[in-house]
Amino acid sequence: MRLNDRAAELANAIGADAALLRIEAGEVSGCKVYDLGVSAPGGLEAGRRMAEACLSGLGNVTIAEADPTVCRGPAVVVRTDHPVAACMASQYAGWQVSAGGYAAMASGPMRAAAAHEPLFAEPAFVAIAKRERGGPCVGVLEASELPGAGVCKQIADRCGVGLPMLTLLVAPTDSQAGSVQVVARSVETAMHKLHELGFDLTRVESGWGAAPLPPVAGDAFSGIGRTNDAVLYGGHAVLYVRGDDESISAIGPRAPSSASPDHGRPFQEVFKAHGDDFYEIDPLLFSPAVVTFVNLDTGATHRFGRYEPAVIAESFGYGGDRDSWPYKPADSGSPSAGGS
Repeated sequence: MRLNDRAAELANAIGADAALLRIEAGEVSGCKVYDLGVSAPGGLEAGRRMAEACLSGLGNVTIAEADPTVCRGPAVVVRTDHPVAACMASQYAGWQVSAGGYAAMASGPMRAAAAHEPLFAEPAFVAIAKRERGGPCVGVLEASELPGAGVCKQIADRCGVGLPMLTLLVAPTDSQAGSVQVVARSVETAMHKLHELGFDLTRVESGWGAAPLPPVAGDAFSGIGRTNDAVLYGGHAVLYVRGDDESISAIGPRAPSSASPDHGRPFQEVFKAHGDDFYEIDPLLFSPAVVTFVNLDTGATHRFGRYEPAVIAESFGYGGDRDSWPYKPADSGSPSAGGS
């Protein structure tokens, strides 16, 4: 089944449950536009289901208790047995939508239908892109405003479909739903990091990830900071891989966010230090705090990186009194860094 067909089933169910999910299911020039947190209140369940649609239904997203050594509170947990298709071909926010002053980070399987990113010219993704042409398309927009008719048409044209075939799920980072769907990217960020490092992603058979869910921020910029910090400093991805251990040991130290010289400061501070230019930030920063490889062929486990609970506490606004932070200060040095 096409990724977009799977996502369309989930998106249609979200629209049917609009009242239950506290969202607004509307249309713009025939395009279905669902407000999950721009003007509508939305909620945790709306964000959870939004994240699963973004994964094209090839992953499961839950909200559970966070690791108390990192942050006491909720965490977003994701698992998938199809990490290449679910995370890279669908969930990765590889499309910058910009038209008439409107800007959004776009993800979801509509990216594969458009196939304008260099990723979809690579052998592992060509077949996926070819299969996604035609039929309904589903996208997720990280934005503080709903798209207008011009933006919807631009996206539909890029995907090669008419407006009635397109569904867009929209939420800002300073909303419950938006926070959940961004923090549900612990596995995706690990996969993308490995792709950037030249690791063969076809070796990855399954993925599990978790990251603390931050308090909803008071504005979109703070929301971007908190949701990024949740993954960069509190996220953990476990990847189940095939092949040799030597290549994992070689690439592993570069997999977590600690491989970047920008590591160690809240994302907002890093962003400002680079002149408010997202693309000036070291790309090696964007990955979970801890990445664990489980080799299905050899039985070896390789663990790299470290949590930074103090950065999480600062980012999430817990204040300067360490006794008030929702983690144990004595645990701030765990878990381990390095491979085994």
